[in-house]
Amino acid sequence: MKATLIKNSTLFNEGKEFVADLRIVGQRIEEIASDISAKENDQVIDAEGLWLLPGMIDDQVHFREPGLTHKGNIASESRAAVAGGITSFMEMPNVDPSTTTIEALENKFKLGEQNALANYSFYLGATEDNLEQIKRLDVSRHCGVKVFMGASTGDLLVEAPQALDAIFRESPTLIVTHCESGPIMQQKLIEYREAGITPTIQDHPKLRSVEACYASSSYAVGLAKKFNSQLHVLHITTEKELSLFEPGPIENKNITAEACVHHLWFSEEDYADRGNMIKCNPAIKSASDRAALIQALNTGQIDIIATDHAPHTWEEKQVEYIKAPAGLPLVEHALLTLMDHVKNQRMTIQQVVEKVCHNPAIRYGIVERGYLREGYFADLVLVDPNANTPVSHENCRYHCGWTPFDGHTFSSKIRSTWVNGTQVFDGENLIEENSAMELRFAR
Repeated sequence: MKATLIKNSTLFNEGKEFVADLRIVGQRIEEIASDISAKENDQVIDAEGLWLLPGMIDDQVHFREPGLTHKGNIASESRAAVAGGITSFMEMPNVDPSTTTIEALENKFKLGEQNALANYSFYLGATEDNLEQIKRLDVSRHCGVKVFMGASTGDLLVEAPQALDAIFRESPTLIVTHCESGPIMQQKLIEYREAGITPTIQDHPKLRSVEACYASSSYAVGLAKKFNSQLHVLHITTEKELSLFEPGPIENKNITAEACVHHLWFSEEDYADRGNMIKCNPAIKSASDRAALIQALNTGQIDIIATDHAPHTWEEKQVEYIKAPAGLPLVEHALLTLMDHVKNQRMTIQQVVEKVCHNPAIRYGIVERGYLREGYFADLVLVDPNANTPVSHENCRYHCGWTPFDGHTFSSKIRSTWVNGTQVFDGENLIEENSAMELRFAR
């Protein structure tokens, strides 16, 4: 079996920081110790001064396959992800056709097996009439069911109280929700039209308001409490919503919350410069909301950080605000944004590892990933905390060819990424050796 010995790195794991060696044999971490001697044929990497972390687990991405592959696909976006230190992803159902049947879900697993460079799982999308499909979900293989509560179109929009009750009562697996109230958002748009106001990107957080988010999030939390459901509320954006979530560690919580990297990075002040590039749903809101989200990482009211990576072409974004699609590409630079927060003392590296590695593994019950532990799969990222990464549209790896971080230089650099013991990124180049696996869940 091939073996890799990473020597002298600083490991961050389970709240601890320590210098050690780590040996990979085959797909797994064989040994972690202070001084491991190299064996014959070991690939030895001297990582002195570098930080070794578990690979980031991103529980919310849109890789656009099938049907929307002009925006991105599993091959292109998973490669951008591993270049950003993400070793596992869970992908959303709003593709074309929507992933609303077990048959469509299994077809996506086949695409993942053929094309993903990172470990993968896929969500089933809830509709108002696919309860029997939801009940067939395999809790050991399928990461969860996605419910768009008033923030989608077509069959993925679930607003009927009877349908929502049934999903929250019957789902055998984790329910993840996009929470924005359709009626509140529609009423705000009507008010603009009646006043003769043409909304611009500056109005995005007003149209998709704090009130719309809170009304929907509180409804979801109420349903979860009523039916004792397992609920994970995605991309919280407002200080007001934080009151819905309990502080403290994630273990034994039935209801958890997530923030996304762009909501921790941008505020509404950035619309003037970034425009439709940072149009997303839920909207990026005020600087005070952003500060509250960062503080909620300390209290444990925010349990997980993810990306909600959602690429669109540059041409699709270059239209008037109201017609521009919502979403932005993020996986290649997500971990780097968090490293900048660490550098600027807005969060600690231990918090980052907890929120992007340990807690996703706990919440989803991911088998033998998310930690630096002997016997676990060797999903690893080696970070240089003292090397810069300048970012431009031209040097990003997204299929869509642009990044909202164009012109920014991050204060750290991804030096290597391993997926199941295989190096897939060397700091400069992707290594096309597909070692990715389907995620498994113990729950």
